Amino acid sequence: MVKKGPPMQQMTEGGKVSTVLGKETAFSGVLEFQRPLQINGRFEGEIITEGILLIGEGAVVKANIKAGTVVVGGEVTGNIEARQKLEMLSSGRVYGNVKTAKLQIADGVVFDGNCEMIEDSDKTAAKAAR
Repeated sequence: MVKKGPPMQQMTEGGKVSTVLGKETAFSGVLEFQRPLQINGRFEGEIITEGILLIGEGAVVKANIKAGTVVVGGEVTGNIEARQKLEMLSSGRVYGNVKTAKLQIADGVVFDGNCEMIEDSDKTAAKAAR
């Protein structure tokens, strides 16, 4: 028998996921964090981070999101602003407008909204430093 692994890896390019809101977790409010975070349960409110947000398969998020990088494997209802990258996995569903510097959409994604491409915040900071 082949053992099925987790739907999303616990490692990101920004390092190991430091916090996971499990499948049985329901949370509402304003969520602010620095280190990579993964949501596998339900969240409603607003999410603000310069870091990495992972939304696991089966997760339901009703929030406006402002983050550095967002990976969607579950369902998001709300606007997403990913200053560096937005990745929608094949199990992902996004209902809202997105703004991002880099966009990656897998086959099978459901996306209902508008997309605006913006300049990568890292490139903007590098230009300002010149």
